[in-house]
Amino acid sequence: MTDSLPVAAQVDLRRQPVEDVLERVEAALHVELDRQALVRKRRSLGGRTERGTWVRIERRGFERIGTQGWNGTEAAAVLQGIAMPEWYQGVAWREPGEPVMWRADELELIASLPVGKGALVLEDPGLPDAWWEALTSSLDALASQQTPRIATPDTVTITQDEVTQTLKEVFPSIADTQISQWTPAHADLTWANVMGPEFSIIDWEDWGMAPRGLDAATLWGNALAVPVLADRVHRERRADLESRDGKLMSLFFLSKIVGPHAYEEDPLLAPGRKEAERLVAELQF
Repeated sequence: MTDSLPVAAQVDLRRQPVEDVLERVEAALHVELDRQALVRKRRSLGGRTERGTWVRIERRGFERIGTQGWNGTEAAAVLQGIAMPEWYQGVAWREPGEPVMWRADELELIASLPVGKGALVLEDPGLPDAWWEALTSSLDALASQQTPRIATPDTVTITQDEVTQTLKEVFPSIADTQISQWTPAHADLTWANVMGPEFSIIDWEDWGMAPRGLDAATLWGNALAVPVLADRVHRERRADLESRDGKLMSLFFLSKIVGPHAYEEDPLLAPGRKEAERLVAELQF
């Protein structure tokens, strides 16, 4: 990405007319979308097709698309040993006259629902042991793969400079912010992107190389309002979260919770402050 790229106008797909987009996707992929069950989010759409598949559609500005392109979901089709939807086909196009790209991917329809309605959870979902075993084996398998892609959490390419700047702004007492190990990561491993009770990980558009522990820290951090769940994530991903890189990634996540834009009614704020204090103390040694 370069600073000279034009910035796309902000559009909320929950409110924007999208019929022309849906029709274009249907024609390109030769599917029929179920309009009644369409899932509308701020920058993405999702829906079932008449042939029992799922189509995910996303709008993204040029400034959020790096030189590696914007085909993460397609590129993830080659990953092995991970519980995830099978990718079938995709299509992308530029919005006429705007610095905006659209992308639609047709995928296997997963029977289970997202564990969380949003990124975080506020009660224990009571996931079976088999779910945790699948999580562990999938994340271990992901970390063992190779890719030239760089992860783009929150659609921003993650770099050492970004990690250092973020941590120094919120936790200035941390002297050493250098990441020692980079591994493949999903980069958006929230409770809305893991399915249950049968485990699967969805929404792979931002995956790529990232500091070790990014995924574990994201899932753990979004469970802090439910201590028993956060403890289970920590226990299952202890090797990642107790590594120095994992602790830095935990603070990287917490910087968004306890930093200058902290929201006093955020259910993650109080436990987040407690965990941040612990992690900062541990990283002093």
